[in-house]
Amino acid sequence: MNDIVTVQDAVTAFADWIEPTAAELDAVEAEMPVILADVELLDAHIVTLDRVPTELDARRIRRARRRALAARVALLNHTAGASLPGGAA
Repeated sequence: MNDIVTVQDAVTAFADWIEPTAAELDAVEAEMPVILADVELLDAHIVTLDRVPTELDARRIRRARRRALAARVALLNHTAGASLPGGAA
């Protein structure tokens, strides 16, 4: 018979008293435009799951895709600019 044992680190890693650090919250805040744009794109796709997409649906998906890509580019440009030494771009 094998004993079933819990791993203490796995159990306490999600304890109620452990809060995200300020750096983690800042990272989530910086990525929030990307997250919201991805949610908008998913919503546009979900609307068309049970029907043939209309021209309006196709435009909504294209707009959402462009916003998602623009948000990703803006995030990458922001993080790349912040990580370069001397402020060079």
